Amino acid sequence: MNRNVGSGRGITRGMIPLLALHAVNEYYRLPIKPPVTAGLIVANTLIYLRPGILHTLLPSIDQVWFNPRLIIRDRDLKRFFLSAFYHLGESHLVFNMMSLLWKGIQLETSMGSIEFASMVAALLAMSQGTTLLLAKSLFLFFDYEQAFKNEYSVGFSGVLFAMKVVLNSQSDNYTNVYGLMVPARHAAWAELILIQMFVPNVSFLGHLGGILAGILYLRLKGSYQGPDPLTTIIRGAMGILSWPLKFARNLFRLRRRHISGRGRVGGGGSRTGRSVTGGSWRCPACTYDNFDRLNVCEMCGSGRTDNNSNSVAFSTQSSSNRSRSGNLSLEELRLRRIERFGR
Repeated sequence: MNRNVGSGRGITRGMIPLLALHAVNEYYRLPIKPPVTAGLIVANTLIYLRPGILHTLLPSIDQVWFNPRLIIRDRDLKRFFLSAFYHLGESHLVFNMMSLLWKGIQLETSMGSIEFASMVAALLAMSQGTTLLLAKSLFLFFDYEQAFKNEYSVGFSGVLFAMKVVLNSQSDNYTNVYGLMVPARHAAWAELILIQMFVPNVSFLGHLGGILAGILYLRLKGSYQGPDPLTTIIRGAMGILSWPLKFARNLFRLRRRHISGRGRVGGGGSRTGRSVTGGSWRCPACTYDNFDRLNVCEMCGSGRTDNNSNSVAFSTQSSSNRSRSGNLSLEELRLRRIERFGR
């Protein structure tokens, strides 16, 4: 939930380990682990705990409160975006992250990680923007200053309300909202009213902005034909970032397969001495792949025994090498290799 500054920190002890235990248990049961959902939970938790160097790198909560007047006056994008990732207390954080875990697993596994990440980014911007627009409109048209000038809120619940709208948009079932059975597609509205009635100092506009952002997202997605531009951008960025890893992996595989610049030993295929690829033949004695123009194995000196027209006639020296190599012991063959390639 989005909380206002007047609610205090309300710190409790021991809830974050329970959140971690619950998250690990849920992920252990899943055949496919949603990485974006896990990343969001870890990011929110680290921002709250601020361990080590993060304490000095991250801005304080006083620098990121969501306040419409300050955002518009100072054009402060830091407040606009980062306020969603800050929480007032441990209970505030855990409540939101448990909700994110449940919604994120269902949405990410159904739509894919890239599209889910695109949706979360869009919902974050749209929910914060809608809240800002609502507060400004109340001030301009109804002279209501409280939401515009005096309310300071933080929390991820605006995005969570938007995710709830998206998750339940196609459902015809009923769901339980704090003990009340309501149609799933109206669950976000019911939760908005119940939270406002029973939980003090929550940001009504922040939650309402999230619901409206979810509705707007569904309308835009339904009216737009073709791939989501933000999803395309994220997919392209991930492809660029993963290219060095793919290159290094392929290079490592290539180096493992080659023992020299001119052949391989013991690859797949027949061991009868016939050609295994265009322009090469495999030695029957040591399984080394030689160039097709050679009639003697470059590794052990054995003669070529295939039926190619280029190697029908062997030299006397090649024939003698072949007859001798057939009687070589493994130790003699090893010493011959060392002598040949060690010079």
